[in-house]
Amino acid sequence: MCHLKDYLGTNKLTTLVAIYFGASILVKILFSIDILIPCLWKSIFHVECPGCGLTRSFIELLHCNFLGAYKYNPLIFIVLPATLYYIYNSIVEIRRKLDAQAQNAR
Repeated sequence: MCHLKDYLGTNKLTTLVAIYFGASILVKILFSIDILIPCLWKSIFHVECPGCGLTRSFIELLHCNFLGAYKYNPLIFIVLPATLYYIYNSIVEIRRKLDAQAQNAR
């Protein structure tokens, strides 16, 4: 649990975005209320960006609807594993630093 606190402390912006993203998905699933931030690219240029539909795709994955997730945005199958890999590597790096600090303190 200590490693998670250290990760959240060192990645504050990522943590805030993840909390907002998680809360907005929860509200969307439970109450069908969309509080997600609109795509700025689409708002300005009236063309969908490569990231449009990732949130809807993620929600479909939570419902185990892989075909629906693919239809909203096929990049979810690249972005989600890459994000999980980034988070995992960050936690491993923090754990190594804490272990090194603990060994130096002895």
